[in-house]
Amino acid sequence: MVISLVQYNIAWADPETNRERLSQVFARLPKSDLVVLPEMFSTGFATEPEGVAERGDDSLRWMQEMAARYDCAVAGSLALERDGSFYNHFAFVTAEGELASYDKHHLFTFGGEHHHFTAGEERVIVTWRGVRFLLSVCYDLRFPVFLRNRGDYDALLCVASWPAVRRYPWDTLLRARAMENQCYVAGVNRVGDDPALHYSGGTVLLDWLGKPMAAVSDEQEGFVVGEIEPDALRAAAQKFPVLSDADDFELK
Repeated sequence: MVISLVQYNIAWADPETNRERLSQVFARLPKSDLVVLPEMFSTGFATEPEGVAERGDDSLRWMQEMAARYDCAVAGSLALERDGSFYNHFAFVTAEGELASYDKHHLFTFGGEHHHFTAGEERVIVTWRGVRFLLSVCYDLRFPVFLRNRGDYDALLCVASWPAVRRYPWDTLLRARAMENQCYVAGVNRVGDDPALHYSGGTVLLDWLGKPMAAVSDEQEGFVVGEIEPDALRAAAQKFPVLSDADDFELK
């Protein structure tokens, strides 16, 4: 499976501009099975979403349009308002227009996200063209129990607006999640500035050993393309079956 990861400077609270810019990026991408965008890619990360979050389905329809046009799946999170509540909504849209979704479970209390957004409850795995993806958003990365591989996924997708001031944990935790879960990890972050913070990037595709396979340069807009190989992953897991020794547990 060919996967493209897009790192760019999100225009603050301007979905139309962001969709137009990303449409130009799609036109330059090589043929991909999956294209992954950052957290709240249409607006920028808003802990106070009133007046910023999208109320309609314009960005979701745009994702469906891109997926159909380029015969791929498109994944990324949106700030959405539904029935008076706000959600950090990770959407995974296939070429056939099918939508799988995950609402961010671990809201960023340090930044006040929990005061405005409603947390999701369900852990979501999507199977696309033979690869099983666990969906996660930014702060989720710090919670390994929620992300633990129970033999039910091949790759972890983490879309983020992770600020430069905490960049070292981003790099470290992505690698830790890959190694402990014996899976591919795609971490997609933004660059540039919003009204509160600066973002330096760190978009990367890691293999199950935590080794970078492809990465976007820091502080730059761009994309990288990598390949996920489920057969190679399964062979590695059979040769070194770490997960078979994992502790049993249940999430409540």
